[in-house]
Amino acid sequence: MWVLPQAERTASQREFSLFAWIALATMLHTESENQINHTRPEPAQFRPDVRGALHLRFTHSEAHTGTRLRVEQQRPPLRVIRAFPLPEGGALVHLHNLSGGVLGGDQLELHATLEAGAYAQLTSTSATRLYRSRPGDPLARQNTLLRVGEHALLEYLPDPLIPFAGSRYQQVTRIELAQDAGLFYWEIVAPGRSEEHFAYQQLFLDLDIYAPERLIACERSHLEPALRPLTSSTRLGPYTHFCTFYICRVDLDASRWTQLERELAEMAQEISSQETLWGVSTLPAHGLVIRALSKQGRTLQQQLPNFWYKARTALYGRSATMPRKTY
Repeated sequence: MWVLPQAERTASQREFSLFAWIALATMLHTESENQINHTRPEPAQFRPDVRGALHLRFTHSEAHTGTRLRVEQQRPPLRVIRAFPLPEGGALVHLHNLSGGVLGGDQLELHATLEAGAYAQLTSTSATRLYRSRPGDPLARQNTLLRVGEHALLEYLPDPLIPFAGSRYQQVTRIELAQDAGLFYWEIVAPGRSEEHFAYQQLFLDLDIYAPERLIACERSHLEPALRPLTSSTRLGPYTHFCTFYICRVDLDASRWTQLERELAEMAQEISSQETLWGVSTLPAHGLVIRALSKQGRTLQQQLPNFWYKARTALYGRSATMPRKTY
């Protein structure tokens, strides 16, 4: 159920709010037209000079206090420097892209495995910039695989994704959760630089989240503004930025998710406005999803952590710690 702000809104505004949410849900949860027409993303043509890889493993044992990072593979432009300690024995890792962004034709791969009992927080050093693709460049692509072991917790909290004019990019993410695994995962998408809103060519964001033996979330967000303008009232309408935030903990009783949905929905209703709309919905099992549409990216970045703080306290008994960008 989508929870929409109703107080002090006209009938036409309420109608548009509902329409906007339905449009966003449809974009993110159904198979797009790209899968049946000529604009379907082509298979990536990997080039050795632009294939970056980063494979990380986080371990936890009774013999050592805290979670430890082991870098199993690291190939430019992707890189990590070190892990920083977090409260509760966690490890904070900054994901670096030495190119300053994703270049046309780049083929990138990120794997992170959290072994049983580990706690890791992954974040970027700044916004992810998607640069213009040159004619003949293959579709830039990043494959991400996140595995969260039993009783482990992953907080994946990147800065916004900013697709520049002429960029072509596909992001494919698969998340696998074991028994009692926890996940906080958000994605914020901007329309581009201030002077070039929705001037990118293609932005494909695919996400699958698996709990043991079942798929609990599936997104196929295939955006091509030149073919299907995002300013249409059937898509984003007057809004320019959107975000998605998944909150999961496997094997938690369904009544706990219903209660948390109710609490977060009340928060969503309180902070929603004509500038920004928030909504909350439970997943088929093991979690819930929060979505927002906004006319200002800064508003999303300021308000989104509040949902994280409240959910973190409800699920783990302690509030969240925002990742530091500098040390």
